[in-house]
Amino acid sequence: MSRKDIGKIVELTENNAKSVFANPIVTIVIIAVIILPSLYALINIEACWDPYEKTSDVPFAIANLDNGTTLEGQKLNIGNELVKELKNNTKFDWTFVTEDELRDGVNTGKYYAGIVIPKNLSENIASITGDNPKQAKLEYVVNIKANPVANRLTDAGANAVYTSLNAKIVELINLAAYEKLGELQSGLAAGASQLSSGGSQLQAGADQVSAGASQVSDGASQIKEGSKTAQSHVPEIESGAEKVSSGSEKLQQGAEELQETVDPSLMPDGPIKQYTQGTSDLANGSSALADGSVDLAQGSAELAQGASYLAGNSSLLADGSVSLAAGAELLSSAAAQALFTASAGLASSADALAAITGINETTLGDYFFAPIKLDRHEVYPVPDYGSGVSPFYIVLSMWVGALITCVLMPPKSSEGTPYSPFEMYAGNLLLYVTLSILQAFVTITGAHILGVHIDNYPLFILSATLVSVVFMTLIYSIVSAIGTVGEGIVVILLVFQISGTGGIYPIEIMPTLFQELYNYLPMTYAIKLVREAQLGVIWSNYTPALIMLLAIGIVTIIVSVIIKEKADKPSKYFEEKLKESGLF
Repeated sequence: MSRKDIGKIVELTENNAKSVFANPIVTIVIIAVIILPSLYALINIEACWDPYEKTSDVPFAIANLDNGTTLEGQKLNIGNELVKELKNNTKFDWTFVTEDELRDGVNTGKYYAGIVIPKNLSENIASITGDNPKQAKLEYVVNIKANPVANRLTDAGANAVYTSLNAKIVELINLAAYEKLGELQSGLAAGASQLSSGGSQLQAGADQVSAGASQVSDGASQIKEGSKTAQSHVPEIESGAEKVSSGSEKLQQGAEELQETVDPSLMPDGPIKQYTQGTSDLANGSSALADGSVDLAQGSAELAQGASYLAGNSSLLADGSVSLAAGAELLSSAAAQALFTASAGLASSADALAAITGINETTLGDYFFAPIKLDRHEVYPVPDYGSGVSPFYIVLSMWVGALITCVLMPPKSSEGTPYSPFEMYAGNLLLYVTLSILQAFVTITGAHILGVHIDNYPLFILSATLVSVVFMTLIYSIVSAIGTVGEGIVVILLVFQISGTGGIYPIEIMPTLFQELYNYLPMTYAIKLVREAQLGVIWSNYTPALIMLLAIGIVTIIVSVIIKEKADKPSKYFEEKLKESGLF
């Protein structure tokens, strides 16, 4: 670049500066060019500031048909309770209408959506406490055609009603379970008491068995002592029995001889006959007595032997009774201990359930409705939705601002002028860069006034200004190089960058074409720069984006200057032909 070229560039810059203030119309247009991009950003940010918190004017119809029911002697009407809750809910413009009014209103667009509460709602909900539970249903009617965003908002309203209804169901389930736990607690406590009583009775029975065994043992000892005494006299009884037997034999023999010698029947009546008859009877009686004496002696011997046998077995019986008593006592002690242990276990369980059933019902209901709490921890928190989307709209406004500037003030061709294509390009560039800086300043000021959250003001101002300058340089270079065709290219780039840069929706959910273009679009890196500076910088994200954005700008300038040197004349011819048509 020669000194002559520099002089012509400075000359063009001075002429542009004079032209801005030479005509009031031009000044007004320049001011409009500076302000318009900021309005594009700020209006969109304000509109998206917090859309889900501005639903109180969105009409949402409710038709309550619930007939109610009776639960455990108490009247229950879930529909009426829902209506009461919604009347205190300011999230939507809840309108309570008939079923026909709801359906007609949603159909015509008067209401964006509505919920019909059926007649059997309470009955079905109450059935959860019985043996045949039935699913409760709500009918959600929504007009998708009315507005593409409204149905997303009304979905939130439907979820609010749905959540409230589920809370009621959980409450009923909790109360039913709570009552069952109470019954179980009472049953366990009663069972523990019965087991404890049974253990005591069993222990008492064991004591009685032990006492009876002791008495059996004492009786057996007495029998054993008596049998020993009887056993010691068995020889004497046997000797006496032999003597009785021998004497009875002699007495029998004498009685027979007496009967053979004297026959009382042959004697005359009188004292002698009576005496003789008595003697004969005595002899016969003596014989019978002798036989009886023998039998008595033998029986006495046998009795003595039996008494000895009885004594021996009585001892065995006594020993068995003692063993039985000991076993019974051991068994009863183990059984009683087991019963006492079971009683203690049941009592402990009853106490545990008593602790549960003693919990406040509201607290218990809240716990079962949400037993696990999701503790949300925000990294780089953003206070509002508008601040979250502002990087996209700020960057987009800068692209649109550069485009508007180049359309209203199209870069000139060098054809027919004393300037070369490069001199024309460089001489006008400063004006466009200056306008881009002013556009960035207005946008940054408006964002501050609007209340957009900015984490690092110096870095944000620097980044936003840099993005504006790069975009203006890029678009100016393209339009300067190929004129109207360049304007068309810039518009096409705008279309692809709205959806292909991850400014609003994650790029991962976008079509494959946008994902492929993502890394080649200038706004991809511009949004990263502004987002990092505005919402919390991570230098490992910021620095690569800065390098890529600068690289895109530098490459665009070099390529545009080369193209302008070759295509400046054809571009001028193309523009003149468009003007000759009278349409452009």
